[in-house]
Amino acid sequence: MENQCTTVSLVDELENIDEIITEIPNLGKPTVPSPLQKRSYPCFVRDEDRVLLLASSQRVAASCKKGSLPAFELAGPRENIYFDPSKTKCAIVTCGGLCPGINDVIRSIVMALFHGYGVRTILGIKFGLRGFIPSYGLDVMELTPESVARIHEYGGTILGSSRGPQPAEEIVNALERMNVSVLFTIGGDGTFRASRKIVEEIKKRGLKISVIAVPKTIDNDIFLVEKTFGFDTAVEMACEAIKSAHTEAIGAPNGIGLVKLMGRYSGFIAAAATIALREVNYCLIPESDFDLEGEKGLLRELEKRLDQRGHAVIVAAEGAGQKFFADQPKETDASGNVKLGDIGKFLKEKIQEYFVSIGKELTIKYIDPSYIIRSVPANVDDSLYCGNLGQNAVHAAMAGKTDMMVSLWNDRYVHIPLESATMHRKQVNLKSMFWMSVLESTGQPSLKNE
Repeated sequence: MENQCTTVSLVDELENIDEIITEIPNLGKPTVPSPLQKRSYPCFVRDEDRVLLLASSQRVAASCKKGSLPAFELAGPRENIYFDPSKTKCAIVTCGGLCPGINDVIRSIVMALFHGYGVRTILGIKFGLRGFIPSYGLDVMELTPESVARIHEYGGTILGSSRGPQPAEEIVNALERMNVSVLFTIGGDGTFRASRKIVEEIKKRGLKISVIAVPKTIDNDIFLVEKTFGFDTAVEMACEAIKSAHTEAIGAPNGIGLVKLMGRYSGFIAAAATIALREVNYCLIPESDFDLEGEKGLLRELEKRLDQRGHAVIVAAEGAGQKFFADQPKETDASGNVKLGDIGKFLKEKIQEYFVSIGKELTIKYIDPSYIIRSVPANVDDSLYCGNLGQNAVHAAMAGKTDMMVSLWNDRYVHIPLESATMHRKQVNLKSMFWMSVLESTGQPSLKNE
């Protein structure tokens, strides 16, 4: 079934603040003194410590007039925790596509549990949620500081991953059999929806199992997350591909370098790489419609660009221009996502056909670095970010929080209910300074004929 997540721009999502839930469920009253107290830990926070949902002065003023200032719970260690570390068993599962930094998050969770709280039993669930299902016959992996010591140096996930739904009832059965008290789920929107179903099944059975999510998607499209981990690394690697495309373009008469990047519904990687490198002439993203034919269409604009400059670089997010595939039968992957038409190959063929038709010489080089980008290790910035996400996920879990994700919001780590996190999908706002920077960098006009 197709993913039913609605889409909103960054402006729209924050105008509808009344629908955003901020309160985090607790399994019970935390009465166990945190082991961190013995170290005279100076950074304890309280549930009352909050981070405003809206930070800009105009919107804060509007919220004040309504008599409310919505705010998220501040992440961090609590003085008293819910779980007794000596009797707590935790599990970690990674789901969905690969992304730089997954191993960093796993490592951070294990280190924080073991060294910070003294939890000695940490299980890694193999190959996503199917690792819980007995019929797959997958073993669990015992995670220790020694076994995760160097995993951050490698891309991918040591636990493996998979797509597709699994019955929540069977997953909770497995959690009960293994006597797991805390489940950490690392994934994107589909994983969050599965996590919510797991929480519902746990509640139905009256169990005390915490479910904490860490947002993972290379597309940076998760609602109420400033930036997902792996995004910086993806942009950095995308820039390397664009540099190669630019080199190819200027190295031949009427050269065009065409690069396809990740971004099914949101063009953040393509847009950010365009701004970072400033060698891109046309940035095509799902949020911004464009035409091929006509005086203002991409093909005619390319012709004018080559007449003036002799080369061009095009960056296209994978979800751009999907209207051109409207007549194709719709297929879905195991997670229910619609399989997209290949905009990169489509553009290459159409550009070649057009220049043949007008009798002009053309050299076009097409680069698709998607699987290389998503499989590399995290860079330093992402690695640091992953470490903080993992640690704060552990602090939340040990305090008895559940049904939530850890997020970076207004430059602070916060707790956000999964119900709020799955309301919408984040997209590039075409009225934002971010997109204006893209247009200023590329100089591209509107590619629509209206």
